Order: sequence, then C-alpha cells, then structure tokens
Amino acid sequence: MFIDHVEIEVASGKGGDGSVSFHREKYISKGGPDGGEGGRG
Repeated sequence: MFIDHVEIEVASGKGGDGSVSFHREKYISKGGPDGGEGGRG
C-alpha cells in the first residue's frame, strides 16, 4: 500500500490602503458615500 504526502502553502493578496469617496451633485452639498466594490484583497 502506498500513501502520498503533500504540503501546500498559500498566500493571499496584501489588500490596499482603501479609499473614501462621496456622491456629489450640483445642488446637493453633502451627498452620502457613493460606494464601490472594494477591489482585490
């Protein structure tokens, strides 16, 4: 009988510094956050 042994090392991305962005329109002085999908982490 043969038995295989495997070791796997994985690493994830480093992420990013992030960003702050707010919705802007001509007659709205303080719009809320406009969102985004966050990018690759």
